[in-house]
Amino acid sequence: MIKFVRTLAVMGTVAAGLAAVAAPQGARAQDTIKVGVLHSLSGTMAISETTLKDTVLMMVDDLNKKGGLLGKKVEPVVVDPASNWPLFAEKARELISKDKVSVVFGCWTSVSRKSVLPVFEELNSLLFYPVQYEGEESSNNVFYTGAAPNQQAIPAVEYLMSKEGGDVKRWVLAGTDYVYPRTTNKILEAFLKSKGVKPEDIMINYTPFGQSDWQTIVADIKKFASAGKKTAVVSTINGDANVPFYKELANQGIKASDIPVVAFSVGEEELAGIDTKNLVGHLAAWNYFESVKNPVNDAFIKQWHAYIKNPKRVTNDPMEATYIGFKMWTQAVLQAGTTNVDAVRQAMYGQKVKAPSGFTAVMNTNHHLSKPVYIGEIRPDGQFNIVWKTKGPIKADAWSKYIPESAKLTADWTFPWVCGNCQKPKYASYQ
Repeated sequence: MIKFVRTLAVMGTVAAGLAAVAAPQGARAQDTIKVGVLHSLSGTMAISETTLKDTVLMMVDDLNKKGGLLGKKVEPVVVDPASNWPLFAEKARELISKDKVSVVFGCWTSVSRKSVLPVFEELNSLLFYPVQYEGEESSNNVFYTGAAPNQQAIPAVEYLMSKEGGDVKRWVLAGTDYVYPRTTNKILEAFLKSKGVKPEDIMINYTPFGQSDWQTIVADIKKFASAGKKTAVVSTINGDANVPFYKELANQGIKASDIPVVAFSVGEEELAGIDTKNLVGHLAAWNYFESVKNPVNDAFIKQWHAYIKNPKRVTNDPMEATYIGFKMWTQAVLQAGTTNVDAVRQAMYGQKVKAPSGFTAVMNTNHHLSKPVYIGEIRPDGQFNIVWKTKGPIKADAWSKYIPESAKLTADWTFPWVCGNCQKPKYASYQ
């Protein structure tokens, strides 16, 4: 555990926070409080990201109906980075520098998050990232409200390894070719080997975004599974490539009972509007499903349908993560009495929200949430039957203990500051 403690940094941060409360600046000096929305509304990721834009707009609308924030109206500023990873960084800089937003909710893929990260750190702004990811990152400028690998990938594999989950012995790690699948599969490969799985019982495959021809790849999976050991596919395939992937599984006669697929990027939104007959029985691991029954989720679904004016529009896990992040940011702003980034960041630690998942989400000092884990089986109607869940919330690990170089690291941004990724802080108030 490597800690960076600087007395001057502490004094500077306290002074900056007090000054922000005593003499409001930036967004608080404006007529409105601006909130940035950075999600792809076109391109290969629009199938997943558009609904998150709508979720932020719903939260803003609800907040304004209740009187706004700090006595001001909240104004959403929506941009479309169009599934273009470098464009994410350009749009993020515009939101922060030109539009003067107080916070940004956005990104889906890890490559888009990696693209904008230097911008948020340079300009000392806050990003709320609402999607499951590979971990192996710690930034003082990002709050990660989606799942870390120990809140999704690891529990899913543990379930499949159990007798309840099918006693799987051979593993296909199939993903889209970018940082999230590659890093997640690096962690999963190390985890599987730590459980005694032999290298020859692990098959890893990557495909480009938008992959449409799956015939050869599925044939290879089918051949790999013919060794006489129970085989499962762990899918980190992202975006609209999932549709032809599952269709090809069906074309080659592969049923969920034969080779189950557990997906980390297929939820209710991706299933809406497509023929699910090819997917029935396959699995997904998330921290939330629309089919969860509890009063908070009932209210969440009702609010969504009322706002979107379409009772058929589904909810999903990244929507819940967006909901939690927005609620926590609002609470932190009220607690701090300002939208000043340094003050809000400190107020975020320990924030709690009763989540639609049925549990209370808590923001930890590693900028990640404690969340439950659910595994659901796809139904013909595009919803999920929950087949397994944790007893309670699991605290996210930013750094995986299954990667040797990461096991010695910690992510802890408590006061006084601890540097989670061992990089020297760059902000003026730290110097």
